[in-house]
Amino acid sequence: MGESPRRMTEVEYDAAEVAYAESRALVAGEADADERAVEAALRPRTLAEVIGQERVREQLSLVLEAARRRQSPPDHVLLAGPPGLGKTTLAMIIAAEMSSPLRLTSGPAITHAGDLAAILSGMNENDVLFVDEIHRMSRPAEEMLYMAMEDFRVDVVIGKGPGATAIPLEIPPFTLVGATTRAGLLPSPLRDRFGFTAHLEFYEPAELDLIVRRSAGLLGVELTSEGAAEIASRSRGTPRIANRLLRRVRDFAQVRADGTVTEDVAHRALDLYEVDQSGLDRLDRAVLDALCRRFGGGPVGVSTLAVAVGEERETVEEVAEPFLVRMGMLARTPRGRVATPAAWTHLGLTAPAGAMFSAGDEGVRGDQPDLFADD
Repeated sequence: MGESPRRMTEVEYDAAEVAYAESRALVAGEADADERAVEAALRPRTLAEVIGQERVREQLSLVLEAARRRQSPPDHVLLAGPPGLGKTTLAMIIAAEMSSPLRLTSGPAITHAGDLAAILSGMNENDVLFVDEIHRMSRPAEEMLYMAMEDFRVDVVIGKGPGATAIPLEIPPFTLVGATTRAGLLPSPLRDRFGFTAHLEFYEPAELDLIVRRSAGLLGVELTSEGAAEIASRSRGTPRIANRLLRRVRDFAQVRADGTVTEDVAHRALDLYEVDQSGLDRLDRAVLDALCRRFGGGPVGVSTLAVAVGEERETVEEVAEPFLVRMGMLARTPRGRVATPAAWTHLGLTAPAGAMFSAGDEGVRGDQPDLFADD
């Protein structure tokens, strides 16, 4: 009989958990407090410095230039898109381009209408108010915001019950910039009050290459063109992740190389941090591996898939799935999650005949013949 597998010690288990957390944080779209401080130094200051998002930049420049010529605040702006694409940066640029003060808050911080009234009452004329994750604002605050955006006034209710009195409070004209990662959760009355809505798209590798080069110059990192391309290709189309990978590769180059980020150094560093050449990290590969090896390519429910990889359902659904779907490696169907032939190829496996599926209204039919296959 073979030997039973050795159980991990507590120290080894803790070390494995730390390593896993670090690999997840490396490709997460959100930024922690320390990272925001680093990002602030790398942010573009004007629209001219922004790389990528050409259509949004052109549209926004017209909105701002027209407002400057009218000498009035620009229309309210809604910035929608996945985390890490530059929504906060654009809000700061809007304020800078209009030479206006910027006030920052977030939807989760506004839990009552009184919180919003306190913020709005302190606004000055032409100020820019940035509300991050605006879709998470409380409903009473949303309803107060309708009147503030349209008529530049709010009604502050004093007292309770039959004796309550509404006192109108005039607000100087201002510009609201809302940012959301889930525009579909915004109620229509709020969404319709924004004069300009910008949908930010994922960046192309060539654009990320330029961003990595610019950030390397600001950070004083010696970087070759091949090293920049290697980092850009693994950045999941997101500038925040590109800058994060650049800093980790810089650390590797300083400790285990001569300080210059070459293609080989970047390749070794990112392999060490378990970010593969397609930008997939350990969780992404675990999801694909479980889907292909354990469940034969699916379909399988997301809850079952989450249990198989030892993660919460929300983590799999909100962190891993969007990128895997965008890469064409996973399909979300009414019957469950299904691995595409690209997923089998990425894992170095041979896709079974049933993996060549056709997705229709009734989900995925693994037994359905491929209509475009040779006879």
